[in-house]
Amino acid sequence: MYRKVEDTPSQPEDFEFPLSGKLSHDNRWVVMASLVSWSEFEEEYAKNFAEDIGAPALPFRTALGALIISRETRNK
Repeated sequence: MYRKVEDTPSQPEDFEFPLSGKLSHDNRWVVMASLVSWSEFEEEYAKNFAEDIGAPALPFRTALGALIISRETRNK
C-alpha cells in the first residue's frame, strides 16, 4: 500500500545533531540529495504499490537512502 505524504521533506543541511551542529553544505550526502528530483521519483515509485492492500510502503527518499547506505557500508 502506498500513502502519499503531503509534507515537504526536510533538507539534509537542515538536520541538527542532538548535541549541536549541522551537516556541512559540502557533505557528500547533502550534495547527493540536492541532485535528486525527489517528487518525480516519488510519483514513479508510488505506481508500484496498491492503494488499499498491504502494509504502507516507506517513502521513496527513505527507501533509496537506506539502499545507498547499505551498499556503501557493504563495499568498505
